[in-house]
Amino acid sequence: MPEQLRPIEIIRPRTIELGSGTVATIAPWARARGFTRPLVISDVFFADRIDMLGLPGHVTAFSEIRREPEIADLEAGLAAAAAARPDVIVGFGGGSTMDLAKLVAAMLGTGQTIHDAAGVERVHPRTVALIQVATTSGTGSEASNRALITDPVTHNKLVANSNHLQADLAVVDPDLTMTVPPRVTAATGVDALAHCVEAYTNRLAHPYIDMYAVEGIRLIGRYLPRAIADGNDREARAGLSLASLYGGFCLGPVNTAAGHALAYPLGTRRHVAHGASNALMFPHVLAFNAPAVPQQTATILAALGLAAPAEQRAVFEAAHGYCQGLGIEMRMSRLGVLESDLGGMADEAHAIRRLLDNNPREISRDEILAIYRAAF
Repeated sequence: MPEQLRPIEIIRPRTIELGSGTVATIAPWARARGFTRPLVISDVFFADRIDMLGLPGHVTAFSEIRREPEIADLEAGLAAAAAARPDVIVGFGGGSTMDLAKLVAAMLGTGQTIHDAAGVERVHPRTVALIQVATTSGTGSEASNRALITDPVTHNKLVANSNHLQADLAVVDPDLTMTVPPRVTAATGVDALAHCVEAYTNRLAHPYIDMYAVEGIRLIGRYLPRAIADGNDREARAGLSLASLYGGFCLGPVNTAAGHALAYPLGTRRHVAHGASNALMFPHVLAFNAPAVPQQTATILAALGLAAPAEQRAVFEAAHGYCQGLGIEMRMSRLGVLESDLGGMADEAHAIRRLLDNNPREISRDEILAIYRAAF
């Protein structure tokens, strides 16, 4: 079936406020709906900055969230929400924080466990409103209808995918990203890049999503080096916020593929940040897939301002050099991964069929292990 004939469903937050200063829209939006008991779920960095949201009524905060949240973090968040009895939940942070806010909002008062909610359309309708406020430019979680949490027993990411996880209000204010340090800016930027690239090269690729994916890649190529060099470059920060949002648009109808599947075990086993994991895997998977999608690979490299070689090794070197030039750590061994981890990680990654089945080229467990060894 031609791509343009394949049906897709486009779901977005009910309202998206995008641009400098849009954080100021949250307070009037909440007041107009009569909310008086907001619960803000934030990362540690923004825990003492929730006053900037201007929320009405009695505001409760929860920020006991590790970098790669696990089931215990979700349970603690649900306990905090049960005590606060909120009428609106605000996710205020990066992707992991916003994912946790989605799950707390959807699961509050339902009696569901995350194992009940994981899967497609298994969460119950929300009884509280949900606002998502992005403070990094990476995951695009504010615009997607899925949420991930780590099961520390199985080392797997549990994924809930439901329209009930979509925000009522998503705020993408690039001014909130100005304080993100260069290394985090780089890693989260390549995470957004990976969303766009994996959707564009996907077996389920669609022309409607391609336009967001390719433009997202171009924005990252244009603005990511600038934002790393000067965190106060407001134009660059705005460009990355838009690219991240576009990457979020890619996640619903198409989703990611092998890059994310190979990145997840780094986070679940060794708590490597999601952006850093994806950045490390990006050049390896782009090069592996290049023979299957040569035209798309050339477009990706050109959009990043790189030469577009046809030879697989040259694709890797171009992409690896790009990431390394951004200051990203490109060795697993320097991120706390042990050589003894690699076999188990390959098993775990190869089992993530919901993503690997999207990949444009079949990848075996041994090929995954070879990539891990090359990246070690």
